[in-house]
Amino acid sequence: MSSLFQSTADILSLVPSIRRGETPTISRCISLIENEQPGYLDLLQSLPGDNHANKTIGITGPPGAGKSTMIDRMLSLMVDERNKKIAVLCVDPSSPFHHGALLGDRIRMSRWFNDGRVYIRSLASRGNVGGLSPTVIEITDLLKAADFDYIMIETVGVGQTEVEIAGIADATTVVLTPGSGDDIQAMKSGLMEVADILVVNKSDYPGADLMVRNLSHAIMENGKKTPVLKTIASEGTGISELVEAIGEKLSEAQTGKSNALAEKAFQLIQKKRMVGISKKMLEQQVGEALQNGDFNLYRFVSQF
Repeated sequence: MSSLFQSTADILSLVPSIRRGETPTISRCISLIENEQPGYLDLLQSLPGDNHANKTIGITGPPGAGKSTMIDRMLSLMVDERNKKIAVLCVDPSSPFHHGALLGDRIRMSRWFNDGRVYIRSLASRGNVGGLSPTVIEITDLLKAADFDYIMIETVGVGQTEVEIAGIADATTVVLTPGSGDDIQAMKSGLMEVADILVVNKSDYPGADLMVRNLSHAIMENGKKTPVLKTIASEGTGISELVEAIGEKLSEAQTGKSNALAEKAFQLIQKKRMVGISKKMLEQQVGEALQNGDFNLYRFVSQF
């Protein structure tokens, strides 16, 4: 059993504490899940059913787009003015040495660290190419069981592969900046398809209006109804409109609940089936099979 807990019974006894939103317990349980320590599956299976309103907000986009600053401004509006309780998961690049979150200090959100209405946790991507932590689905469901009004997930800004968030968040906001070619990159990489809301941040920069027109035109061609908003996160400009747009998308997402849960189930099953399989292990087994002669790749793969 994990060093965090003495027994599975100890883990399960914490569910009421999680539901009350007690931060120390939530932090310990996230560590249990993130490290996939013994008993974490028992904990997840003991959580209440997913029958509550959609409330997971994804914030994604290229590096330097201003995602953290935008979240800080959104917290000011949602927590201070609307008295909401919010959890923020910040998925950071992993340290090459200990595989923990590299930017765990979250400097831009530091003023919320001692605010009981906001829970901030950094997660390591651990090399995951989709811009997320491997256990972000499980950790999000843990937070859903607590008493948070909303859960925000900020992903690693990894560009073209950053599309997994759409399968987890109930409303996905893609943040771009003018003058950097982000609009062209977004059209090529699939970010347009995952976006429920497109935000042109730093809209005081030259080229912002042109970028909005390009994105709006691309959306019309795709037949989508994705709003394109302009913000200046550093000044708080446009943040109120963004929060309103997210609220509308969360309401609309309720009708697609089964699709969203099916996507999560697919990702969890896919990950579960890959347990114990690594490229190093496969290389060793392929090498042994080659020595026996008559190697067939498809017969080899079929055993898994």
